[in-house]
Parts: sequence; structure tokens; C-alpha cells
Amino acid sequence: MATVIVNARKKGHEREGLARVVTGTIELASQGNADMIGITDEVAEAVRRAGLSDGTVTVFVPGATGAVTTLEFEPGVVHDVQELLDAITPPERHYQHNVNLGDGNGHSHVRAGLLGPSLTVPFVDGRLALGRYQTIVFCDFDTRPRQRSIVVQVMGV
Repeated sequence: MATVIVNARKKGHEREGLARVVTGTIELASQGNADMIGITDEVAEAVRRAGLSDGTVTVFVPGATGAVTTLEFEPGVVHDVQELLDAITPPERHYQHNVNLGDGNGHSHVRAGLLGPSLTVPFVDGRLALGRYQTIVFCDFDTRPRQRSIVVQVMGV
């Protein structure tokens, strides 16, 4: 049985105040082809610069061939995820998108759709509430290097 904590009545705290929304971007260059880039430090910096104590930060990838997730960002896990993606969405497979548009990145769109374009992480006392080995990771599934602009929106008090 799980314990549900409401209104910070058990081992927590409550903050009240006028809510603020601060929006920025993370600019980066990626290599494509399932390139995975850790962006936890950049997201934490966005929260710090927002000057808020408690709230949520949303990370959103505009575009149809990028995604964001969390994982233990170490070479073995990165390799395993890339290998799994190759198994379930191999680049050489027939994709109707490639027939329709002829750009050869049908697998990129499917991969991005599987992981999704956004992630929301709570922060408490100005610190991301991530697990010990949990890292925020941007994934570029396109077939070529790209300049990416990731939206980071911090909301809270």
C-alpha cells in the first residue's frame, strides 16, 4: 500500500505565493542517428536562473525527429537503448513516410513518437527532484547533424 501525501502534511512542505512562468531555450548541436545528449545541468541552470523555489520544469523538443527522456546516462545504457531502437525501428525497414516524402527518415519520426517530445520534472527548494542516477537526455533521431533549440519552461513559486 502506498502512502499519499497531500498538502505537505507528511514529511514535506508547502509554499504559497504568486506563481511565475519563465521560458527559455537550450541551444545545442547534435549528430543525429540516435545521438543522445545529457542536458540535466542545463535544465538545472534554467531552474536556478528562474529564481523559483518550488514548481515544475517542462522540457519540450520542437520538431518531429527529436525526443526527451530520463535514463542513467552512461555508455552502456546509451548503447542498449540505441540497439533496442535499431531492433524495433530499423532504418532500412519500409516506412510509408519515406514513400510519401522521400526524405529517408521515417524511422526517425517513429522513434521520436515512441519517446515523446516533452518531459516534466518537479523541483523543490530550487533543486530538480531526480533520482540519484536519473539524467535528462535529449535524443536526436534525424539522419543528419542538426542545430536544436529545446524549450525549457519553469513554473512555480
